[in-house]
Amino acid sequence: MESTRQAKISRLIQKELSEIFRQQTARTHGTLVSVSTVRVSPDLSVAKAYLSIFPSEKGAEIIENIRKSAKTIRYELAGKVRFQLRKTPELQFYLDDSLDYIENIDRLLEQ
Repeated sequence: MESTRQAKISRLIQKELSEIFRQQTARTHGTLVSVSTVRVSPDLSVAKAYLSIFPSEKGAEIIENIRKSAKTIRYELAGKVRFQLRKTPELQFYLDDSLDYIENIDRLLEQ
């Protein structure tokens, strides 16, 4: 069960990460990265961000690039949330393929 504090921090990190990725994807035309959900550990030291990437063919490549630049993204995030959080959690990025899964189920049901 997620505490109220965890939920607030999750929403804050999701909002700020979405803004960071929006600014970065404005430079790389044709790809869209959105933050589906963020889950924060009970001790607030780790944040798991689930990213939805469009087009999904580039998903594995983009998620690897994001993981390589996780420290830079954490630094940018720390600058944005410095007045709300004392310590910025470590970021872990995962590919959220739930939309592909739903699309696959719809396609199977039509057959």
